[in-house]
Amino acid sequence: MKLEFTSERSGRQVRFNFCLRTVLVVILILISGRSQAVTLEACIHEALRRNPDANAAASRVDAARAMIAEAGSAYFPQLSVTGGYALTNNPTQAFMMQLNQRKLDITAPGFDPNNPDRTDNTRLSAELKYRVYDFGQRRILFESAALGADAAALQLAAVRNELIYQITHGYFVVLQAQDYVDVQQEAVRSLEESLQVAQGKYKAGTAIKTDVLNLEVNLVQAREDLIRARNSVDLAIVALNTGIGYDFVTRENLPAPAQNVAAAPILEQDLDAIENRPELQAVRKMAQIKKGGYLQAKRQNLPVLNAYGSYDLDSGNLETYEGSYTVGIRAEWDIFTGFRNSGATRKAEAEWQAARREEEGVRNAIKQDLQNAQIKASESWQRLETIRKSVESAAESLRITQVRYREGVAGITDLLTAQLGLTAMRSRSVAALYDHAVAVSNLKRARGELYALYSVP
Repeated sequence: MKLEFTSERSGRQVRFNFCLRTVLVVILILISGRSQAVTLEACIHEALRRNPDANAAASRVDAARAMIAEAGSAYFPQLSVTGGYALTNNPTQAFMMQLNQRKLDITAPGFDPNNPDRTDNTRLSAELKYRVYDFGQRRILFESAALGADAAALQLAAVRNELIYQITHGYFVVLQAQDYVDVQQEAVRSLEESLQVAQGKYKAGTAIKTDVLNLEVNLVQAREDLIRARNSVDLAIVALNTGIGYDFVTRENLPAPAQNVAAAPILEQDLDAIENRPELQAVRKMAQIKKGGYLQAKRQNLPVLNAYGSYDLDSGNLETYEGSYTVGIRAEWDIFTGFRNSGATRKAEAEWQAARREEEGVRNAIKQDLQNAQIKASESWQRLETIRKSVESAAESLRITQVRYREGVAGITDLLTAQLGLTAMRSRSVAALYDHAVAVSNLKRARGELYALYSVP
């Protein structure tokens, strides 16, 4: 009885705890009112996990690693098993079948080797082959497969390096679009306040109708710009989700703009950083693979030594089987192949030289990419520092002009000029802030650093 009472009490306690947790979750949801804001790191990790191009590159790595096992199989003996049934009255074949079955009797009264009876045979065979020596051809193929796996992994790193930059770029575009919305909303609010002042002055007879009309026209234009700015947020979200691979970012989980961007000065230029680029490392691996192909093609002109063995079971009645075996070693050497081997060697050598030239071209392109990224990052930092001061000046200019307009000292043209100037400077400030953030990310991409900053799920 005591155990049953404890069980019932424990059950009530579990149900009570579950209900309490449910109520707390509902309260938290109601208090928060929105989903948790998505972060740049979350977008990157989702893209690394779901982006089709990244997943395709990862599958190519798996395929390249499987080729290592395929190439390594040449070091192991090859075993095959076959089985078959044959029926014949061909003298030679019938003679051999009976001989393998240990049934041939040339002293039998009816023995006629030229006119044998129909003879059948069931054969089960096991054959073993092994390459004893081939002047290093297997080793070259195995090393080339390992280099191919390394190259595929480096190409995957290059895809991820570029993907992380693209996601970072898309994320900042979303933030920038939201900031543009805030700028346009502030412009609309300021114009609405100015319009109220102008309407009041017009009713009081201290302003002309043209002032009111000009403000109304500019207010309509500002509201139109606000509509475009809001639509640009949706377009930026669509582009970002395309890079991620599915609809991960929504209106409900958008982050607060500007708060996630930390501006920092650019480090000094370092051209040695191109050695970190996986693209350059991958093309080096490919050149080594082509060199191995050339060496392997040259060795095709050399002999190979193979060992083999087989064991056969023959039966004419499926009841009694007679066994036999064969073992041996065989040397093979293609002395003349109609210039096929020499042509393949020249082709492999040309491909190796082409791969070396390609490596030089990739190095130069990556070096230029790094230099361009460094210049753009430095430029974006200088622009950001300059524009920040201009926004403060434009805001103060508008404040003074609004006061002067209320007092009748400044005209409507001065007010509109100050308002448009502040909106323009705020827009340029937003652009400069996110251009700098994107430029810093692009510089890290050009240095081959981005893919190493994030663990791959």
